[in-house]
Amino acid sequence: MRKHKPYTIVFLLMLAVACTKETIDFFVGFKTPYYFPAATYDFSNNHVSKPGFELGKMIFYDSTLSIDNSTSCASCHTQSSAFTHPDHSLSHGLHGSLTRRNAPPIMNLAWSNSFMWDGSVNKLDQQPVKPFTNSLEMGETMSNIVKKVNSSGMYRSMFKDAFGTAVATEDQLLKALSQFMVMAVSNESKYDSVRRKQASYSTNEQAGYEVFVEKCNGCHSEPLFTDNSFRNTKLPPNELMDSGRYVVTRNISDLYRFKVPSLRNLGYTKPYMHDGRLSTIDKVLDHYNANLFSISADERSKLKAFLLTLDDKVFVSNPLFAKGTMTH
Repeated sequence: MRKHKPYTIVFLLMLAVACTKETIDFFVGFKTPYYFPAATYDFSNNHVSKPGFELGKMIFYDSTLSIDNSTSCASCHTQSSAFTHPDHSLSHGLHGSLTRRNAPPIMNLAWSNSFMWDGSVNKLDQQPVKPFTNSLEMGETMSNIVKKVNSSGMYRSMFKDAFGTAVATEDQLLKALSQFMVMAVSNESKYDSVRRKQASYSTNEQAGYEVFVEKCNGCHSEPLFTDNSFRNTKLPPNELMDSGRYVVTRNISDLYRFKVPSLRNLGYTKPYMHDGRLSTIDKVLDHYNANLFSISADERSKLKAFLLTLDDKVFVSNPLFAKGTMTH
């Protein structure tokens, strides 16, 4: 018995590692954090499944779905930057061309009832049509994209697993993408740990939270840190004369109104504002201090300490959302 003991130990270690990996990779589907509001996405029309999620992820990272095989959804939505386009004020599309706006993050979209900076799309299942077909972004037609996936044996197999049919439709393709996007839930920041009573704020963070409640919570309502409204933050029009929500409604009161972004993951999503014109949090606060509310240097320091508690390192490094990884 004694001479077999080392092999027994090795086997037990291998089993422990295997079990740990299975626990890490186990797909549990969409879950609403208990302190979040009810999701607005209609899951009754598109239940999240492992095959559907994996298909959506494959589509999200697939550059062959652009007109010249160069650009994917992920080209402007990088996970390590909370699915934004880092270090670009205006996002880059086909052939390095500049788009009109800074790519917003893909994060907690199951709680949103409008999409794009101007709210021109009101259903998540339809949102990808805009970048897919925009001549500056992916430049394709939806009919061509459907043809591409239907000509691929890999995609035909994945659609069969996800929807029960190997022949993809546009509706199924878009629903698969939605299954990937609604799973991108950010709720593992220090703020979330405090909400779950697993951690406590430092003195400065607590003071900063109080500044936030007084100065910012009206538009950036917790726990999502956006009220999903459209606001004019008094930024002067940019060179593109982007008139924001007005493009959609033609209501003069919506001139230069843009959707309120979440404050979650600010440490990963710079530059800021709809056109990325403000490169740092301090520049954002400078603008707000001059145009919307007064904040002292001490309040600013404490507010910034609190805002850092909204960064979610787990979210931006979660292998569930990474290209090429598979769940079990």
